[in-house]
Amino acid sequence: MTDPLAAWHTEHLNFARLLDILEEQVAAFHMGETPNYALMGDILYYMRNFTDRVHHPREDVAYARLTELDPGVKLVVNRLLQEHRVLATAGDDLLTHVIEAGEDVVIPRAALEAATATYLVYYRHHLSTEERDVMPRAAQLLTEQDWAAVDAIVPVRPDPLFGSNVLERFETLRRQIDLDAKAARDQGPAPGTP
Repeated sequence: MTDPLAAWHTEHLNFARLLDILEEQVAAFHMGETPNYALMGDILYYMRNFTDRVHHPREDVAYARLTELDPGVKLVVNRLLQEHRVLATAGDDLLTHVIEAGEDVVIPRAALEAATATYLVYYRHHLSTEERDVMPRAAQLLTEQDWAAVDAIVPVRPDPLFGSNVLERFETLRRQIDLDAKAARDQGPAPGTP
């Protein structure tokens, strides 16, 4: 059995990478350049159709089991469950803005920047909270039987972007991710890091 928390951690790193690319595109927009709206749309489409429909529902089930075992995490888990719903709505709103901008619909620059900033800040905080406050506790308490129950309710599905079979829709995005990773490797570690 694959370690579900290790898989989630990897997925969180992948989501953070996508948020970085999204932020780079908005920075271009902020500087008066034209961002790659298709790339932004693919990121948001992925986030809505994999993250919000596969990753988060699995977390919801696991977190519910966790609160049964440790009622002390109930407050933070309830907030995370609410954030899953908020992120889905914010993702829909941002995707609408990106599609409109890509189709040359005139929208205020501030509206797109604000929607993106809200999504980025909220999402990054959400990931940080899960990694820091909930996943370590889940690692301590959830058993193989708990994870089997999660799988029975929300089965694991292949990742259409980071998995071994990338959907055609995501090929350009995957190439961009690979190029960014190569550029980061070529730059080497930041000064002062081992």
